[in-house]
Amino acid sequence: MSSTMSSILNKLRNLDAYPKINEDFYSRTLSGGLITLVSSLVMLFLFFSEFSLYLHTVTQTKLLVDTSRGEKLRITFDVTFPAIRCSLLSLDAMDISGEQHLDIRHDIFKKRIDAHGNVIEVKQDVIGAPKDSRFWNLEISGILTCSSYFTWLRADSRSFQALQDDFESDDDCCNSCEEVQEAYRKKGWALTNADMIDQCKREGFVQKVKDEEGEGCHIYGSLEVNKVAGNFHFSPGKSFHQSNFHLLDLLAFQRDSYNITHSINKLAFGDYFPGVTNPLDGVQWMHENPYGMYQYFIKVVPTVYTSIRGYNIQSNQYSVTEHFRSSEFGRPESHPGVFFFYDLSPIKVTFKEEHISFLHFLTNICAIIGGTFAMAGIIDAFIYHGQKTIKKKMEIGKFG
Repeated sequence: MSSTMSSILNKLRNLDAYPKINEDFYSRTLSGGLITLVSSLVMLFLFFSEFSLYLHTVTQTKLLVDTSRGEKLRITFDVTFPAIRCSLLSLDAMDISGEQHLDIRHDIFKKRIDAHGNVIEVKQDVIGAPKDSRFWNLEISGILTCSSYFTWLRADSRSFQALQDDFESDDDCCNSCEEVQEAYRKKGWALTNADMIDQCKREGFVQKVKDEEGEGCHIYGSLEVNKVAGNFHFSPGKSFHQSNFHLLDLLAFQRDSYNITHSINKLAFGDYFPGVTNPLDGVQWMHENPYGMYQYFIKVVPTVYTSIRGYNIQSNQYSVTEHFRSSEFGRPESHPGVFFFYDLSPIKVTFKEEHISFLHFLTNICAIIGGTFAMAGIIDAFIYHGQKTIKKKMEIGKFG
């Protein structure tokens, strides 16, 4: 039994890949000591680098086909117009599905600013008062009447009967200047003489706009639109449609009201996530001829970010190109404003935070130690044998 065990142990001893050398045969050198010290420092540095990488997360990126349907897209914006007064600035949105939102006011805030950018007043746009009468009422000497406004309509050569029949059948009324403007937009008429309308005169609309002369507007808020291609735009005036054209109700104020010089403080499609870069944040636009249509063509890329803790952030990234078209008044396709045309990419990007696996960490540590030790041995052997060769040649007088 003992002979059998001895035979097995001898066979295992023969498999030893690390044969031991008697200490009497060791030869230690100065170069070997220096190489050992340097290689140890290198191994230590690489070890801590790998350990630091193991403690931190890495982000894995994948590209997938976006199969989502029927979702909403949230757009957050913060834009400053130093030359357009808040009373004239409006925001509209529309998409290829045919859905339109004109003069959006929900979740929209405006700051009146002076020529130096100082805030004069902050207000939130609100929807006008509900309509509760069959006629367009004008308050004259405490009596509600329609005759004054109807008379002005006849003098203005509008289609009085069609307008009256339309709004009597809809149970609508116009108690305010804003409602009169809305009625005009519904009929596809441009309101160019607001100072001739009793509601506007009573509310001092024209005077209020004139009082804001020289002011600018800082507008910010958010929109929620269908997740399809579309556009939203800021324009000086109120929008309406006529004969399938998108038009503006440009009031009869000086041309300076249409100066579209602007700066984009923030524009995001969706929520923030780590590492996102919005290319339009902080962009400023000024031009020697600032009267026209400035267009941003945006490609929105759906993005999903998964954190190391497992929660998902559904958001978007985007790229952008720009174009400016000088204004030609009278042409509906070139009215002044800042337009953002966006389209959705069919490809979705996913970012996922992950830890490096412990086995991968151990593999890298072994590779660091073994690789550094092997390279140090090669360098030491090269130096040692080189020194021996040189010394031998010097002894026999053949060196040099």
